[in-house]
Amino acid sequence: MSEHLHTAHATPLAATPPEVSLLLRAHAEQHWLSREVVPVAAQLQTRAGLPEEQVGAALAYLEVVWIEAARRAGDTDAACTRLALCLAAVIDRQLAARARRFRAAVVVLRDEALRRVGPLLAAPDFAAAAYAADPTGDGMGADVSSSSSSR
Repeated sequence: MSEHLHTAHATPLAATPPEVSLLLRAHAEQHWLSREVVPVAAQLQTRAGLPEEQVGAALAYLEVVWIEAARRAGDTDAACTRLALCLAAVIDRQLAARARRFRAAVVVLRDEALRRVGPLLAAPDFAAAAYAADPTGDGMGADVSSSSSSR
């Protein structure tokens, strides 16, 4: 009996119509980006209400939620590919068109999130090394006279 209950509620991905699968995947990605990724990135960009000692933890959390966002993006893209491959067999073409438009909107959100997250997750050691090599940002590099006078 428990075997019947388990199989009665489990719907394999292959049984889900591709347009529905794309809608569900795109919605999950959109929700994750707007509820988890973008707010953390915005808080890190502005540092509003974020004590300095919590910046490292916030960056670590952002990295974790960004990895999950990338996994969800892959799922959305795979569902879109599946819909494209099955388009001839799709019964509800209007729903399929809506699913593709919704996915396109999610890709715009994904790209915007990348513009926010990318600089925050850039290698901090590289940024620190670049600053040490040229602290004034004028292209002249570090002051050579002070380093040679210490010898």
